[in-house]
Amino acid sequence: MSKRDYYDVLGVSRTAEVTEIKTAYRKLAIKFHPDKNPGDKEAEDKFKEAAEAYEILSNSEKRARYDQFGHAGNSASGYGGGGMNMDDIFSQFGDIFGGGNPFESFFGGGGGRSGGRRVQRGTNLRIKVKLTLEEIAKGVEKKVKVNKQVVCHTCSGTGAKDKSSYHTCNTCGGSGSVRRVTNTILGQMQTTSTCPTCNGEGVEITAKCTTCKGDGLERGEETISINIPAGVSEGMQLSMSGKGNAAPRGGIPGDLIILVEEVPHESLKRDGINVIYDLYINFADAALGTSVEIPTIDGKAKIKIDPGTQGGKILRLKGKGLPEVNSYHKGDQLVYVNVWTPKTVSKEEKELLEKLKGSANFKPQPGKSEKSFFERIKEYFE
Repeated sequence: MSKRDYYDVLGVSRTAEVTEIKTAYRKLAIKFHPDKNPGDKEAEDKFKEAAEAYEILSNSEKRARYDQFGHAGNSASGYGGGGMNMDDIFSQFGDIFGGGNPFESFFGGGGGRSGGRRVQRGTNLRIKVKLTLEEIAKGVEKKVKVNKQVVCHTCSGTGAKDKSSYHTCNTCGGSGSVRRVTNTILGQMQTTSTCPTCNGEGVEITAKCTTCKGDGLERGEETISINIPAGVSEGMQLSMSGKGNAAPRGGIPGDLIILVEEVPHESLKRDGINVIYDLYINFADAALGTSVEIPTIDGKAKIKIDPGTQGGKILRLKGKGLPEVNSYHKGDQLVYVNVWTPKTVSKEEKELLEKLKGSANFKPQPGKSEKSFFERIKEYFE
């Protein structure tokens, strides 16, 4: 099932400001929150869909990629918002509702979730992936080894020396926050603040792990499969949710940002979705016509050069270019014909050329010549 347009999901225009996007998401989050709609799978799906749309449209970089490339720009094969889970979504609420989890008070306890508990997030990682023109044309799966922070193998990420050294905070009961009731002239006022004992983590560690020193993290290496969609371009960024650095003590992992780098082709040049090839032929072949074999993204192809072909002529191989991202449309291969003039000639060649020079057929005829290079370029794009 194809994804809906993120702007339609939130019910905002494509020119909407961030504040408008945030307001629209807040309304949908309250309407479809699982605690308000227990057991309603459709409401839960809409809740996740709205969170995914907000994650992309509230971020200027992700929004720009989405506007240009659609869902493939951020969420191809698990990139971007498509990999969000409930922990990812609830971590957004501090930004939307100004801290904490407002649903704890809205819906009577947050369905068992610890509303005030601090969930830490791992940092993002950035890597470059080099792609050939052939890989860009068809899309490719790349397996890369990434050196990053991973969950400590000794303590399984708890940061504690052993099980007895890791327990629920007695002060906040694991919620990460404490409530205070103050009597005022207007009556009792309740306030919630971060637990001073566990600093909002909901757990206490009495003895730290000797391997990670209590962080729950260590350096490690992970082999990650990256599915690159066809048609990506130099400098384009893709994002894989949750594949960045691990977070301390069971927090939310960061993202892996993949920067696309194109490897120059030995014969072909890229121009958007079109591919350009410079063909050099000698004067005799240009005058008499010939067939030549040229490289394309898909392999070799034979093309015909008509007799009397002029230097600067552009031949088009339709559909032999690159695909657009998230589209079935493909560009063309443009063959620029260049007539090669030898820099030196032998005595016999010079005598032959002198004879040809005097022929009426070899004298320039401006009125009968083909259109100029710039006229042909203009006609092609019209």
